[in-house]
Amino acid sequence: MSHEALPAEPVPALRTELLTRLVVEFEAPQDVGATPAGTRRILPMRRGHASGPHLRGQVLPGSGDWVLVRSDGVAQLDIRITLRTEEGALIHLQSQGLLDLPADLRGRILAGEPVDPSQYYFRTTVAFETAAEPYRWLNRIVAVGVGRRTAAGMVTDVFAIR
Repeated sequence: MSHEALPAEPVPALRTELLTRLVVEFEAPQDVGATPAGTRRILPMRRGHASGPHLRGQVLPGSGDWVLVRSDGVAQLDIRITLRTEEGALIHLQSQGLLDLPADLRGRILAGEPVDPSQYYFRTTVAFETAAEPYRWLNRIVAVGVGRRTAAGMVTDVFAIR
């Protein structure tokens, strides 16, 4: 197999644009326990909201994070949120990613101590689904979340990739 260099072609630069900041509080976790796939915890969302230049609304009941902690200690996140915008539109948001948070830092965060989010990794890919005309553009974008854990829940800044 030849490893010839590819012809130089312009590569479009990636740009990010802040869509919203999600702030949620979790209820007590539902610890399913050690399953064949890993340790499963479900974190129902008690309350939350989205506020930002392109998306504002409330997190509806039934939203949550289905967490699977792998044998290496990294948490695979499966976050599912239904937002009701200020105009009443419903938007489904599904976010999958990784939280690599050492146990000592997690303990400090849960105790309410400030921890610089650059000390751990919390990134997600975000997909939107809606039938609401003013927000249909969300169905056609790729977005990423940059999160941080808080004592009560999480805060995630969601960016469109342009």
